[in-house]
Amino acid sequence: MVKFHSVALLAGLSILGSACGTPEPETQDTQQVSFEEFRASAHQEPESGGFVVDGDIFLPTESELREFYEQAVSGIGTQRDSLAVYYSGGRDIKWTASQALNLTYCVSTKFGTHYTRVVNAMRSAAAEWEAAANVKFVHVSSQDSNCTNRNNNVVFDVNQTNSAQYLARAFFPNYGRRDSNVIISTSSFRNISPWTLEGVIRHELGHVLGFRHEHTRLTTTGCYEDNAWRALTPYDASSVMHYPQCSGTQTGDLVLTSTDRSGARALYP
Repeated sequence: MVKFHSVALLAGLSILGSACGTPEPETQDTQQVSFEEFRASAHQEPESGGFVVDGDIFLPTESELREFYEQAVSGIGTQRDSLAVYYSGGRDIKWTASQALNLTYCVSTKFGTHYTRVVNAMRSAAAEWEAAANVKFVHVSSQDSNCTNRNNNVVFDVNQTNSAQYLARAFFPNYGRRDSNVIISTSSFRNISPWTLEGVIRHELGHVLGFRHEHTRLTTTGCYEDNAWRALTPYDASSVMHYPQCSGTQTGDLVLTSTDRSGARALYP
């Protein structure tokens, strides 16, 4: 959910507005960007050293950044049968049935005056996914005072950044513990209407469950990422996982659609 110079397979660097901010005009040309241009356009986090691309996709290492780039230029996904799961190595990237029912997390007390706001937003966003699928997010508040990426008593940590490069970013189920974090920018606590902090987190928890951006499924959205996905439902322009500025039709807060719920149930029955 960030301001990002994205890569489209047949496009150069196209500047997108923040997924939780005012969209900017999108421009395209027919020149494919080089990996060096792609790397330069990605935001490298000073804290983790990882890269954030296409809004809120976190890639821990440069080798994974290159793999993402190579998947993007290798071919366009053609499946159109609203939710698409991360698909790599011939398998869905998802939690096992038992893991999905115990997705423990902590919320750092370093959020300070925003701590309670984040706790409540996480609970609200998690409840939406829990109502849709057989998953359970568990806040382990006893770990909040030691909520770092080195805390192995939880599956993931929720922490804060002052970076203005994005509102929030998350991770996928196959990431190691050090890179399993939901990072929320202090800019998310400002007026981001029509979106809310809860809406931003709903989108990010979709990634935590393994769901890709919906807009990567069609080249006509102008926001193609790569072909590492498998369709779970028909394409849904209103999906919670679809950026509004990428030909999305959800103009209010980022909420789960009935198709999102169907896709979530299909992956986590």
